[in-house]
Amino acid sequence: MAKQKVAMLTAGGLAPCLSSAVGGLIERYSDVAPDIELIAYRSGYQGVLLGDSITITADMREKAPLLHRYGGSPIGNSRVKLTNAADCVKRGLVKEGENPLRVAAERLANDGVNILHTIGGDDTNTTAADLAAYLAANGYNLTVVGLPKTVDNDVVPIRQSLGAWTAAEVGAHFFDNVSNEQTAAPRTLIIHEVMGRHCGWLTAATARAYLQRTKSYEYVDGLMTNAKMKSIDAVYLPEMAFDLDAEAARLKDVMDRTGHATVFVSEGACLDAIVEEREAAGETIKRDAFGHVKIDTINVGGWFQKQFAGLISAERSLVQKSGYFARSAPANGDDLRLIQSMTDLAVESALNKVSGVTGHDEAQNGKLRTIEFPRIKGGKAFDISTTWFGEVMDTIGQKYPAA
Repeated sequence: MAKQKVAMLTAGGLAPCLSSAVGGLIERYSDVAPDIELIAYRSGYQGVLLGDSITITADMREKAPLLHRYGGSPIGNSRVKLTNAADCVKRGLVKEGENPLRVAAERLANDGVNILHTIGGDDTNTTAADLAAYLAANGYNLTVVGLPKTVDNDVVPIRQSLGAWTAAEVGAHFFDNVSNEQTAAPRTLIIHEVMGRHCGWLTAATARAYLQRTKSYEYVDGLMTNAKMKSIDAVYLPEMAFDLDAEAARLKDVMDRTGHATVFVSEGACLDAIVEEREAAGETIKRDAFGHVKIDTINVGGWFQKQFAGLISAERSLVQKSGYFARSAPANGDDLRLIQSMTDLAVESALNKVSGVTGHDEAQNGKLRTIEFPRIKGGKAFDISTTWFGEVMDTIGQKYPAA
């Protein structure tokens, strides 16, 4: 039997699972197939195209458990779309006229890779699907098994993506400190912008985690640090309808009664309307290799700040973004357990030559399995009829009609 060789890569944005998932794959292969050679491509698909890889040594295998302690990616990320040849040429990853899929496939073949693990979100795994399809059509013998990483928790049909639970918990910790800014000046409006391009799950889950974190706090009666100051007054998600006048009137009442207002907003809330407004004004909106609006150039939180500050007579307003703080954290206990279950399955599937993406399949009653690549899509919407979200909004006292 030919000697097997496994490669892994992480790609897309960071999430609190990448380091642990890499460590988990190294540990699992070392346990069940210790003779298999392991490599990691540096900086995602960029490393594949450039032939830039790291050999996983015996010392790395021995110390792999340390990777569960850290955030970020120990092998580096990038955003590269193998079917966007023009972008790959522009970035110097392939030569003019070359097909990046072919270059990647030939690199894997020349490196002797039999199994490829891709750890990333919908873009990473749909890119993996493109690669797998190209390999199959051209006779390359390679098994590709992805693991679903995204703080947005927006991969179809996967119930829970790696890192999302941690991002919510860490985002709540972030805002627990920021909320104290309400005492810095009278009539302060604080907007907490949370990651989530098309899906409001993370914003909703961060709000829930924050309310759970602060509900048991004790305060000194009669002083300004109190339950109301630490509360949330509004949550806005892409899946919700937004009535500026009605919400401004409601928040103006909150501001008049309490002297402060706190808003949680998804970075994708009202995004299409904001982009349309800017493009109508003649502005060119930047997009990435996948055609997504570069959301950090839009500043959705700033748009809400601009709309609300005057309407609610705020004397001070600020936008605080938890995104990078949350996504770069190490995995929490819940995610560590989820990561282990998925890395174990990923290794089992790979050794059995079953390609796909590991995850709890919502179309099969949440069964943990390796899901077929053609079924993997991004942009899964958050179901705002979910019971726990209704409880969050009842606590806040906000109506939340669907968009």
